[in-house]
Amino acid sequence: MSIPQRGLLLGALAALLPCISAASEARPNIIFIYSDDHAFQSISAYGGRLKDVAPTPNIDRIARNGIRFDRATVTNSICAPARAVVLTGKYSHLNGVRDNATTFDGSQNTFPKMLRENGYETAIIGKWHLGSDPTGFDHWDVLPGQGLYYNPEFKTKAGIETVPGYVTDITTEKSLRWLETVRGKDKPFLLMMQHKAPHRPWVSGPRHLYFLEDQTIPEPANLFDRYENRASAASNQAMTIANDFRPRADLKIYDPSEETQREDLKAYGVENDTPWPKWMYGNMSDAQRRLWYAAYKKRNADIADVVLEGADLVRWQYQAYLKDYLRTIRSIDDSVGEILNYLIANGLEDNTIVIYSSDQGFYLGEHGWYDKRFMYEESFRTPLLMQWPGRIEPETSTSELVSNLDIAPTLLDIARVDADPHMQGLSLRPILENELEYQWRDVLYYRYYEYPGSHLVEPHEGVADKRFKLIHFLISDEWELFDLIEDPMEMRSVYDDPRYRDIRRNLESHLEKQKKKFDVPSNEPLSSGFGT
Repeated sequence: MSIPQRGLLLGALAALLPCISAASEARPNIIFIYSDDHAFQSISAYGGRLKDVAPTPNIDRIARNGIRFDRATVTNSICAPARAVVLTGKYSHLNGVRDNATTFDGSQNTFPKMLRENGYETAIIGKWHLGSDPTGFDHWDVLPGQGLYYNPEFKTKAGIETVPGYVTDITTEKSLRWLETVRGKDKPFLLMMQHKAPHRPWVSGPRHLYFLEDQTIPEPANLFDRYENRASAASNQAMTIANDFRPRADLKIYDPSEETQREDLKAYGVENDTPWPKWMYGNMSDAQRRLWYAAYKKRNADIADVVLEGADLVRWQYQAYLKDYLRTIRSIDDSVGEILNYLIANGLEDNTIVIYSSDQGFYLGEHGWYDKRFMYEESFRTPLLMQWPGRIEPETSTSELVSNLDIAPTLLDIARVDADPHMQGLSLRPILENELEYQWRDVLYYRYYEYPGSHLVEPHEGVADKRFKLIHFLISDEWELFDLIEDPMEMRSVYDDPRYRDIRRNLESHLEKQKKKFDVPSNEPLSSGFGT
C-alpha cells in the first residue's frame, strides 16, 4: 500500500472513530417492569419450594442474562408508598405518601422528570395507584385506582376508555405498541411497564384458568405459626389464611345459581343484575364469565358436601389461594418473554437495561399469612433482577443490602444524569459493573405507618444488617430482634436474650443514626391515621 493510500485510509478511520465512540457510549434505553405484590419466593430464579411446580422461565431469563439481588428490600411495604419511593428516591416521610390513601404530589422531582429533561423519551403504562395524574412522562396510559383484571379502564390525557381483554395482556400490548409505533427512534427511552397482577383478588387470565389444576403446592414450614416468642403485633394482625379470607372474592367460592348470587348481593345493599361486584368480576363479558364459572364449578363442587375444619380448612384455603396467585404470575411471565423477544428481534437488546421488580414482597402462607406490611423477610424483601448486556456479567448475584430507594439514583447514573441532591438512595452501578473497590451500606432503615387500616398491622420501624434485624412496634412499644442465620424464618425474637445484648445495643444505636441520617422528624406520627 502506498503512503498516499495509507494516509487516505487513516484519515477515513479517524473520521469514523467519533461515530464508533458515540455508538459505544450511547446512553442505554431503560425498561422498568414492575409488578404488584410479587413475592420473590415465587420466582424460580430465587429457588425455594415453588421453583419446580410453578417456574417463571422468562423472568428467570433476566437473572440468567444479568444479576439477581438477594437482599433487595423496601422502605415501607405497601403499594402506593413503595411507588412514591421509586419515583422520588426519598423515604415516605419526605415524599409525603405514607399510606395507600394519600395522593402523590406530582410537582416534586422524580427520576422520569430528570431523564426527560436530559433527552429521554418517557412513558408509563399500566398500574399507577398514586391518585394524581402522572407527571414527567411524554406518554402515560394508566389504570385508575387499583384497576380491574378483566376489560379494565385505562386513563390517558384524553380521558378514560374501557379496553376489552385481560389486564396483563393489555398492558403488554400497549407497551409493545408504544415501543413499535409511538416513541421516536432518535432518543433513548424510559418505559415503566407496571402490572396490576398479582394483586388481590388474584384473578387469572383465560389462558391460565386451569394452570396447576391437578398440582399440590408445597406448604411453608411455618404455615401453622402460633406467633409465640414475638411481639403481640404478630398475633393481632388480620391477614391470616385461616380466618381473614373473603370466601367469594378471595377463594372464589360461589353458588352457580344466578338468582342466589343476586339475592346475596341484595343482602349487602347491592341492586345489580351482575352476579359479582364490578371491582371483582362485573366487568367480565358473558363469554368471559362462562369460562370463569366453568373453571370454578368443579372446584366448588368438590367441597360442597365436605365439612372442612381446623388444619384441613387452612390447607384447602392455602391451595386455593396459591394456585390463583401463581396463575396471575403465569401471565406476567408470558409478558416478560414478549418484551425480551421484542428487544432481540428489533436489535435493542444490547443497549437496553431491563429491570424486573415489585412494589414489595408478599406472604405466600409463611407465618400463616397473605399480604405484606411487616418488616419480616417475605414482605421486607422484594424481587430485583437486571440485565444489561456487556455491562452486567451474566448469571451473577449479590447479597449486598439494596433498597427501592436506590432505583432512582441508579437509573439516573446509568443515563449519566446527576441525581437530585435530595434523593436518599445509592446508585447500584458499582455493583452492576462489579467494581472491585466500593464501600456499600451495612444497614437498612424501615418504617411502616398505615393503621388502623387494612389488616391491622401495627406501625413499626427497624433496621437490618446482613444477619440481624431489630424491629420496634410503635404503639405497644414492644421490640423484636432476629438472628437470620440461626432463625431464618423469624420464629423467635432474641431481644431479651443476654447473649445478644451487645448486638441489640449496636442495632439500637444504628436505628437512631439512620433516623437522623434520613431526616426522620422527632415528632413523626406513629401511624398515618388511615382508616380513622
